[in-house]
Amino acid sequence: MQLSSVTKESLILLDKNWQTRGEIITALCQRLFDEGVVSSKEDFSEAVWAREALSETGFEQGIAIPHGKSSTVKRPAFAAVRLTQPVDDWPTMEGEDSVSMVFLLAVPNDDDEGHLRLLSSLSLALMDEQNVAALRTAPTVSAFLAQLDATEPTAEKKIVNDSGKSIVVITSCSAGIAHTYMAAEALEKAGAAKGIRVYSEKQGASGTEDPLTAEQIEQSQGVIFAATLPPKGRERFAGKPFISTSVSEPLKDAAALIERMLHQPDGIVERSGESASPSPQRALSFGARLYQGVSSGISYMIPVIVAAGLMIGIGQLSASIMGVTAIGDTRYATDANSLLQICHYLTLYGSMIMKFMYSVFAAYMAYSIADRPGLVPGFIGGAFAGGLHFTLWAQPGGIPSGFLGALLLGMVAGLLADFLNRHIHLHKHLQAMKPMLIVPGLTVLAIFFFNFYFVDPVFGGINHFFQQFILDHGRSSALTLAVIITSLTAFDLGGPVNKSAGAIAIGLAADHIFPLTARVLGIVIPPIGIGLATVIDRFVVRQRVFDENQRVTGTTSLILGFLAIGEGAIPFMLKNPVITISINILGAIIGSLIAISMGSVQWFPLPAIWGWPLVQNLPAYLAGMTTGVLFVAFANVFVRFYLLRSGRITLN
Repeated sequence: MQLSSVTKESLILLDKNWQTRGEIITALCQRLFDEGVVSSKEDFSEAVWAREALSETGFEQGIAIPHGKSSTVKRPAFAAVRLTQPVDDWPTMEGEDSVSMVFLLAVPNDDDEGHLRLLSSLSLALMDEQNVAALRTAPTVSAFLAQLDATEPTAEKKIVNDSGKSIVVITSCSAGIAHTYMAAEALEKAGAAKGIRVYSEKQGASGTEDPLTAEQIEQSQGVIFAATLPPKGRERFAGKPFISTSVSEPLKDAAALIERMLHQPDGIVERSGESASPSPQRALSFGARLYQGVSSGISYMIPVIVAAGLMIGIGQLSASIMGVTAIGDTRYATDANSLLQICHYLTLYGSMIMKFMYSVFAAYMAYSIADRPGLVPGFIGGAFAGGLHFTLWAQPGGIPSGFLGALLLGMVAGLLADFLNRHIHLHKHLQAMKPMLIVPGLTVLAIFFFNFYFVDPVFGGINHFFQQFILDHGRSSALTLAVIITSLTAFDLGGPVNKSAGAIAIGLAADHIFPLTARVLGIVIPPIGIGLATVIDRFVVRQRVFDENQRVTGTTSLILGFLAIGEGAIPFMLKNPVITISINILGAIIGSLIAISMGSVQWFPLPAIWGWPLVQNLPAYLAGMTTGVLFVAFANVFVRFYLLRSGRITLN
C-alpha cells in the first residue's frame, strides 16, 4: 500500500494563509469530518488537543505532526496543509515554534496493523530533508501525493567506522504512532554516525514491532528507554546499564543520549526487574506525577464501582418488583422465598465489592508513581481508607477516612516506595530481598503509623465534629436542618461524613422528628447531575469539556444515581475535589430546599427510583430533584469550560 491510500486529494490543502495552531487544527478536523473519516469533529478535536498538551508535535524543518487517537475515528487517515507563511505559536522540539507544514493523523482506537504502520512511515518520511524539500515545491496536490508515494522505506543505517558496540532501545508514546517510530529512527541514525549499532523495539499502537532478541540484549552495552508509557518487558534487561527519558528527547539530540548511555547511565536494571526499573514518570514534575497517579487509580477503580452498582441494582430492583423495598434487611437472608434470598445476597455482594473501591484506587495510584513496589502498600492504604481494619479489628464504631484518606495514603505509599526503591542499595546476592521484603515491609509499616496517628484521627475528628454539629442543630428550623443534612450527605458521596449524616438523619426520622427528604435528595442529585453534565456539555458550550474517559464514567454515574448509588461520581471528586464537592453541595441544597418548601415529604430511607411512589407530594419532590440536577450539570459544564479556556485544566 502507498501513503495516498490513507488520504485523498480533498484532504491535502496547499498554500493556505492560516495563522494559528488553533485555526489549523480546527480546519483539518473539519475537513476529516466532511470526508467521513471521523464521526464527531468535536470529539476528535478534543483528542488532538489532549495529545498536544502532552508534548511538542512540531519537529525539524518546520514540520508538525499532530495526531488524535479516538473511537470517533472510523478509519486511519491523515489530512495535510502547506502554509504560505509559518505560524509562530506551534511548540517544536527546537524551541523555534515555527511551523509551515502540518500533517494531522487520525487514528482509531482499534485498527489493523498495516494501516498504522503506513501512518508511521509517513512520520519517518518527513524526517528526510529531501522529501520535505520536494513537498514544499510540489505544484499540485497530485504531485504532493506522488512525492509521498515515492518515499522509499528507510534503508538500513550504514555504520561508519564500526566500533563493534551496540545498544538496544525501547520507544513508546501515548498514541503509539509518530513519536514511537521517529525516536527509534533518530537513535538509529545517531548510532550509525558513531559506529554503534542500535537495535530498536517499537512498542506502538499496533503492538510490539521488531522485538529485541536475547542475543541483541546480551551483547549490548546498555538500554535506552525513550518512552512516555511504561516499557513492557523491562526484566529482560536485568544487569544492563540504562537511561530513562521521554520519547521526545531523541528527536532533540539523539547523539547526546547515546553518549550519556555509554558514559553516564542512570543506573543498572537490577536482577529483580523491580528496584531500578526505569520509569519515565520520574521525569515529570511532582504535581504531574500525582495527577497521573490519581488518573491511573480512577481508571482502575471505575470497573469496581460499576460491578458493585450493577449487583446492588439487580438485587434491589428485582426485590422491588416482588414488592420488597428493604431487601438489605437481615430477615431476608433466611426468607422462605429463595428469590428474595438471592436478591438479599446480591445486594450484600455489591456492597462488599464497593468496599474494595478505595483499595484498588490507592493501589494503582501508588503503582503509577512507584511501579510494582508501590502496589501492595497502596492496596493496604486503600483498605484503611475503606475501613476494613475496623471490621477485622472488631471496632464497629470506627470511622473510615474515605476518598480523602485514599488520596493521602495512595500518595504516601507510592512516593515512599519509589524513594526506598531508588535509594536502598544491596549486594547483588541480596537484591531479591529488596522488592520482596525490604521496600514493601518498610512502606507498609510507614502506612500503618501514618494512618494510625494522622489519617484516622484527623478524619475521625472531622466526622465526630459533623455528628455533633447535626445534633446541636437538630432542633433548629426545618430548612436549616435540611441544609445541614443535605450538605453533609453530598459532601463525600458514601464516605464517612455522608454516613454520619445518614445515621443521625435516619434516627431523627425513626423518632418522627424530621423526615428524610433532604437526605435522599442529597444522595441522588450529585451523581445524576454530574452524569448529565457529561452528556450535555457539547450542546451547552459547543465543545466537549469532559474527556472520553470521563464521559464513560459520567454515564455510569448517571445510571447509578437513579439507583441511589452516589459512588459513581467519586472519580470526579478525586480528580477535581474543590470544584466537584462545592457544586454537589450547592445543587443538593437547592434541590432539597425547593422540594421541602413545596411540601414534599419522604419518611423512608429509599432514595432509589423505586422509592419515589412512597414520597408525599411527588411532583414537588421531582421539581426539587430536577432543579438540583440541572444546577449541578450546568455548573459543571460552565466552570470546566471557563477553566479550559483559561488553560487551568486540560483534557488529558
